[in-house]
Amino acid sequence: MADVNHTAFRPGTFLLVGIPGLEKFHLWISLPFFSMYIFALLGNLVLLFTIVREQSLHEPMYLFLSALTVADLLLSTTTVPRMLAIFWFRVGDISFGACIAQVFLVHFISAVESGILVAMAFDRYVAICNPLRYVTLLTHSVIWRIELAAVVRSFCIVLPFVFLLLRLSYCRNHVIPHSYCEHMGVARLACTSIKVNVVYGLTVALLLLGVDVVLIAVSYGLILRAVFQLPSAGARRKAMSTCGSHLCIILLFYTPAFFSFFTHRFGGHSIPRHVHILLACLYVVVPPMLNPVIYGVNNKQIRETVMSMLSWMGSRRN
Repeated sequence: MADVNHTAFRPGTFLLVGIPGLEKFHLWISLPFFSMYIFALLGNLVLLFTIVREQSLHEPMYLFLSALTVADLLLSTTTVPRMLAIFWFRVGDISFGACIAQVFLVHFISAVESGILVAMAFDRYVAICNPLRYVTLLTHSVIWRIELAAVVRSFCIVLPFVFLLLRLSYCRNHVIPHSYCEHMGVARLACTSIKVNVVYGLTVALLLLGVDVVLIAVSYGLILRAVFQLPSAGARRKAMSTCGSHLCIILLFYTPAFFSFFTHRFGGHSIPRHVHILLACLYVVVPPMLNPVIYGVNNKQIRETVMSMLSWMGSRRN
């Protein structure tokens, strides 16, 4: 519905305000975010380099993990540098085109990550429930096809967000109470009806994330049933250790994603805005920071490979 006091137009720039209500604490808030971002960059780069360099890690689980690592790097780098610019220098201006591009990238990368997590659950299901066919089922060509399917699916689902935002007419208010551009945050600045945006966003969340969560839950239900049927206690511990790392990553990804999504649409009055925005900011930096730690600490093969690489680098320096 158009507001008679505003002229509908497409703004040249938007203004991101950071975390509304906590502006005077932006400098202090930036310190943990900067530290987490640097840790995420270093951790994921080390993990990716380790997997690429070490031939013994060219197995399906680690190839999926490398894809997740790339997605983590892209997600945090798409959002955190601009977030820090707002916190440090109060540079919140972002062009209309750059904002729409950030909307696409944030949602696209998140959807790709969700697809990769489903693929990792399927990988663990085959490895534990059908180990004799593991190598023949999950060949390198099959893995590339699965990862390509996750990218294509995400592109096709997220691209309509761009056109749904481009079709809107925007009012003179161009202030986005957020630290980065996301679909509903931009859509709410429109003078025209955003009902289609709301319905499509809800449909995507329920179908894409909802279906992915169901598939992961089914996979792990079958995995747990198979694990508890293993005759050896050592084999059960090994299987649970591997699956435990993946389950931690799944919880890190989906818990804040669903919380942010549903509070943004249904809990706007009961939850303070700064809490919602702060959690949305943590969503793009905490999982990328912790994923390398979870796999690096819990996975003996990765841990030993990293330690041997560090020893080799130290001997070369001497």
